[in-house]
Amino acid sequence: MKYNSTALRLIFSQAFLLVFLILLTGHQVFANSWGDAHVVYTGDKAITVYRSPHCDCCHKWIKHLERHDFVVEDKTTSELGMIKSRFGVPRNMASCHTAIIDGYVIEGHVPADDIKRLLLDRPQITGLSVPQMPVGTPGMEVGDRKDDFAVIQFKTGEEPQIYRQYSDY
Repeated sequence: MKYNSTALRLIFSQAFLLVFLILLTGHQVFANSWGDAHVVYTGDKAITVYRSPHCDCCHKWIKHLERHDFVVEDKTTSELGMIKSRFGVPRNMASCHTAIIDGYVIEGHVPADDIKRLLLDRPQITGLSVPQMPVGTPGMEVGDRKDDFAVIQFKTGEEPQIYRQYSDY
């Protein structure tokens, strides 16, 4: 079969468009993996975040919350240790920022869907934490790397428990 130049241009332009869309879609799925909402919560989403004024990942986590329609009050402080102590964050649950929403403590890079699930389920706990700063969590994205991590629920006087485990996400 013989193709004329117009037919070849059409084939190549359609092929290019297809490849471009596949690459674009694949990139957006990766780039927005934490942006997709899987939990619907229609209640109050006002959250206060306490963070260091010099922490870029905290700011990225705040942007993650805002993409999920949380209304963030961003409070920078040099007294994060005092904040964590006041709200009952155990030392082994500590991370780089502390947030308060509807009486619950959110420590570290907890995904927005887990916060929404917490607000729907209303368990009798102090809060949720992603201890330390695992790469790949919301606000801690670094290229293709995604470390396994757990969202931990904690309550004063009780042993922490896994709230949700993330691996191969």
